[in-house]
Amino acid sequence: MILELDQLKPADKQYYLQHCIAPRPIAFVSTTDAQGNVNLSPFSFFNLFSINPPVAVFSPSRRVRDNTTKHTLENILQVPEAVINIVTYDMVQQTSLASCEYPKGVNEFVKAGFTPEPALRVKPPMVKESKIKMECRVPEVKSLGQLPGSGNLVICEILLLHLHDELLDEHQKIDQRKIHHVARLGGDWYCRVSEENLFLVEKPNAKLGIGIDNLPESIRNSRILSGNHLGRLANVEALPDIDPAFEDAHLKHIMSYFGNNPDEMENELHRYAAKLLDEEKVREAWQVLLAGG
Repeated sequence: MILELDQLKPADKQYYLQHCIAPRPIAFVSTTDAQGNVNLSPFSFFNLFSINPPVAVFSPSRRVRDNTTKHTLENILQVPEAVINIVTYDMVQQTSLASCEYPKGVNEFVKAGFTPEPALRVKPPMVKESKIKMECRVPEVKSLGQLPGSGNLVICEILLLHLHDELLDEHQKIDQRKIHHVARLGGDWYCRVSEENLFLVEKPNAKLGIGIDNLPESIRNSRILSGNHLGRLANVEALPDIDPAFEDAHLKHIMSYFGNNPDEMENELHRYAAKLLDEEKVREAWQVLLAGG
């Protein structure tokens, strides 16, 4: 299916894009208007865009249904400050409740049962229950249009970052496994980041991988190894050499059992290498593949 977005209704654009561009982190934003009335609302059009200066951007889009603007945007245009409270699994249901379109002047802290906590540098209060809070000033709001669904990029310079002690390890660094972020998908779908679904991918920013184009042809064109497997093998700085000291009982079994059938032996070596790669054993996988020539 190919969709020309300029031929779709705004609601259909929203449906497809929010399902496809996901997961999206959630900015739970507290603001105040000129009279000091507080608003609290979640936004999943949100991310980090700069480190120096530290800048996050979220977008309170115009409502697709009736093209009205949200109270958060109206408040920021009056008082250009905000607190971005990060949403974790233990507060997701209350956060969703705060997204109800309550009338102007209704305090979502009260409706959703959250505790306001004074910020140090900005007027809007923080959400005490959030374990990560960012006090921000808003130097600019960039409108992307006046049509239903048009975004408004709220550019937030982060002044203070509040981190709950329980998220930190003994070196005062964040332990990713302790945060339990949640993120928005399409429709009513969310996802939860927990230790069971976390995995590490070695970043190649300190070295240059050889690239898939430099893998031996038999490996590059394998019918067994996936793109992810090839990517891991190709993230070495140089093709490894055969290690004469490498010992592996299953490798010996493959070499002896399939020694008279080179094609089947290659398939078995690739299957075993794939298993090792799935277990994060890149060095061992390379030795298995090199054994097949």
